[in-house]
Amino acid sequence: MTEDERLLTRPTRPLVSPSEPLPSEQIQADEHALERALHFDFTITDPWRVFRIMSEFVNGFDALAHIPPAVAIFGSARTRPTDPAYAAAVETARLLAQAGFAIITGGGPGIMEAANKGAQEGGNLSIGCNIELPFEQASNPYLDISIDFRYFMVRKTMFVKYSNAFVIFPGGFGTMDELFEALTLIQTRKVSHFPVILYDSRYWGGLLHWLHHTMLAEGKISPSDAELLRVSDDPHEICRLVREAYETYRREREDPNREKSIR
Repeated sequence: MTEDERLLTRPTRPLVSPSEPLPSEQIQADEHALERALHFDFTITDPWRVFRIMSEFVNGFDALAHIPPAVAIFGSARTRPTDPAYAAAVETARLLAQAGFAIITGGGPGIMEAANKGAQEGGNLSIGCNIELPFEQASNPYLDISIDFRYFMVRKTMFVKYSNAFVIFPGGFGTMDELFEALTLIQTRKVSHFPVILYDSRYWGGLLHWLHHTMLAEGKISPSDAELLRVSDDPHEICRLVREAYETYRREREDPNREKSIR
């Protein structure tokens, strides 16, 4: 007997008529299976979580692929509009926007809001890369493009890939994270001609003293590493530094023998 003939003659289970009640054991098993399916979150397993991470990269790349040269501005979400740093962030972003740069921030309140406000006042693109947090961080009202991220690593990639400079205002742990991420990428030559500028010499004085008198003094960084940071209290000077670095970067990109970076 051939395989096809065996399949045709194989006994089959009798079908249950729609009018007949299903056995209670089968009903319970089906309900249990359905309940598990409804409550299954594919993001709880690492292999499936990869697809969510990939989707965030795709969404970010798609949203930002055609923006003009940009500057990322960071600082505390707790800075109030009455704080002098808020006004300075508005002015800095406005000058950069007028110079042709889009402004990218974390999309939240405080310094981020101030920078996005300045971008719109300066007539250039205002972008916010927001992050989902246990304590909800609402987007500020000065955004032309708003992108939400679940994963910090994806969000940080967008800041570096689509920015030509970081301007760092006084902030907390999140601001420090972005600051030292940029310094590491510059130190390891993953990015080049990428200025990192600190606003408010008073606020950053203690950190700079520690970098020079502890890290550098003990040989944990080289003298050139200690010079990666620029400090300014003048929005006009910040704008000038960014423009000069961008012109150098642009000329380098036109060189066919240039060393490639991740941007």
